[in-house]
Amino acid sequence: MKLGIVGYGSYIPCYRITAQEIARENNHDWKKITASLGVTEKSVPAKDEDAVTLGVRAARNALTRAGISASALGVIYVGSESHPYAVKPSASIIGAALGIGLNYAAADLEFACKAGTAALQAAYAQVKSGFTEHALAIGTDTAQAAAGDILEYTSGAGAAAYIVGVGDGVLVTIDATMSLSTDTPDFWRRGLRKFPEHVGRFTAEPGYFSHIQAMTQMVLERTKLEPKDFAHVVFHQPNGRFPISAAAKLGFTQQQIEAGLLVKSVGNSYSASTMLGLTAVLDVAKPGQRLLLISYGSGSGCDAFVLTVTERLPQVQAYTTATLAYAARRKQVSYTNYRYNLDMIY
Repeated sequence: MKLGIVGYGSYIPCYRITAQEIARENNHDWKKITASLGVTEKSVPAKDEDAVTLGVRAARNALTRAGISASALGVIYVGSESHPYAVKPSASIIGAALGIGLNYAAADLEFACKAGTAALQAAYAQVKSGFTEHALAIGTDTAQAAAGDILEYTSGAGAAAYIVGVGDGVLVTIDATMSLSTDTPDFWRRGLRKFPEHVGRFTAEPGYFSHIQAMTQMVLERTKLEPKDFAHVVFHQPNGRFPISAAAKLGFTQQQIEAGLLVKSVGNSYSASTMLGLTAVLDVAKPGQRLLLISYGSGSGCDAFVLTVTERLPQVQAYTTATLAYAARRKQVSYTNYRYNLDMIY
């Protein structure tokens, strides 16, 4: 029996702030920063859009594509760096908003930018074990950075949701999943601190590139596959340059990563970043295509998924709003409004 993703959905706020606007406020050279990061603007939440709100919107889209009611879900896992409460689960709030009922397991996860894929991996395990027939995994963030920090140019907002299940309704089979973890402190946020800190010299190496490379090599060795065997590849997108560079180093082409590359105009939505990229790929993927997803979370670690598109996917792609349609909605905000909105949420 097929086991995999039976529904998926995304949500990206319509508000945007440009790198030029942020640089103007902080007296930075925006052209130099844009060239360095490969990001021209990022998504910004409205004053009433927190990580839970975004997660609900994405989950509803996933339910629409799955063609099931919320009551069919037995598990909700939510990965985020910006849970509204330090002690009170986002997962149970989302469950109530969806109208799931009472008989379900719920938990929040945190592992920097790979918390969303950790949720997906856990949901997959719960369905595979027989604990539930349908499990919902969400990656959602209203990513934040201190004023003037380089992270402010990329920290975006968005959510992606996946429903794992079995049977003829599977849109994409999960053929393999694996992970790696290390203690590499390139990015962190201490308790009671509002904004994260980072060590710039660790960001690329030994952070992002070392882990992405090791994870990809592990996948290829264990599955006996080669880069050319994948129609689409999605890497974590902390900026516009890293995933392109990683793909080239590992033998993938620009065409293989293009469909899922959202960071240039949306920014790095942290726990949603890789998962949002996959939703954009699923909006255009065709039956029989093999997909590779590799997330990265600072601290540090990676999750990997090898997926295969079924004949069912094209039937549901247009059931609800496509990810690129969300990305194309654009209302520019000033720096003052951007900071105000974040202060109102948290």
